[in-house]
Amino acid sequence: MVRFKDKNLDMLRVALRQRESEMLSPIATLSTEGVRRVHDVPSEKGFRQIFSVDADRILNSRAYTRYIDKTQVFYLIHNDHITHRVLHVQLVSKIARTIGRYMGLNEDLIEAISLGHDIGHTPFGHDGERFLSELCRSNGIGYFQHNVQSVHFLDKVECKGKGWNLCLQTLDGILCHDGEIHNRTLEPIRNKTFEILDKEMLAKKNNPEIKLIPMTMEGCVVRMADTVSYIGRDIEDAIRLKMIKRSDLPRESVAILGDTNGTIVYNLVTDIIKNSFQNSYVAFSPEVSDALKRLKDFNLERIYMNPEIKKHTGLIKKLFAMLFEKYLDHIETENRTSVIFTGFLENMSEDYIKSHCKEEIVRDFIAGMTDHYFLRQCPENVRPKMRFK
Repeated sequence: MVRFKDKNLDMLRVALRQRESEMLSPIATLSTEGVRRVHDVPSEKGFRQIFSVDADRILNSRAYTRYIDKTQVFYLIHNDHITHRVLHVQLVSKIARTIGRYMGLNEDLIEAISLGHDIGHTPFGHDGERFLSELCRSNGIGYFQHNVQSVHFLDKVECKGKGWNLCLQTLDGILCHDGEIHNRTLEPIRNKTFEILDKEMLAKKNNPEIKLIPMTMEGCVVRMADTVSYIGRDIEDAIRLKMIKRSDLPRESVAILGDTNGTIVYNLVTDIIKNSFQNSYVAFSPEVSDALKRLKDFNLERIYMNPEIKKHTGLIKKLFAMLFEKYLDHIETENRTSVIFTGFLENMSEDYIKSHCKEEIVRDFIAGMTDHYFLRQCPENVRPKMRFK
């Protein structure tokens, strides 16, 4: 009976691979092309496709669970309808898979990249990323970049330091997602290796201005979908919090993209499909690209740099510095009652401990914190208060 079942599963795996090769576009990444750092018999011989295994591993990671209490844009605000990081990655996944379906791309790879792309984000969003980056630089371990940290978490920190052994194509898409960079057209740089991935991570850590390009069409789609998913959603959140009015949106952009998240997403996705179908690149039309760029500039000025959401940045910055120094001291003095030992280093692999200096260990611990966990590590009398809106 067992042999019969195994034979059926083998036949199913072969059939799925055959269907994939017949149905996907020639520019798609086939599951048979997936490559891991370490030979992984269960994932390569099982009936699931290799990138589907990656998506499952990310979904079941501890870092993915912590998405639920990580800031997207607005922090220290109590409002159940404001976007958190967990919803953002789900929206990226849905939008990217929709585009990928019409372009004949590998939706399993798209899902894996989407779910993992922001796992390295700090508490308190991009402000937290900036504060932690300053601390990392002053402690001699380079810039902190959430996309680099996402790969690092999944490759070197998860599973008690052993990592999830994800595919190169998945990790590359996560590293290169850079949704803040505005691109009208993205064409993949193919034939990368793990050696190239490691070099790009090091280069990005030393110089954040370096622009990386994904190795797959799927990675390019996720990078575009990242922008599509947040641009209109952040506007809706800002309107809900009474920071802006819908009538404030730039008229030139509204005329082309609309003035609600639903219409903006629909028009952007439609434009990508029209301009990318049967091409070896992913692209917006010039008109839509310009409208999107104007909308991004509007969001930066009126939302992301709005003094209303910057009230506590000074205090948050001080708390980052306080925790960084505290945990450095706890490692140096081997204070094993500290949460950095009991909550992070306990049962961590020898490989991880030997290959990371104390500053890198503190970086990894703080970067993995949720907003509320971060605040609980700070003295109650200095914690900023949540605002109800």
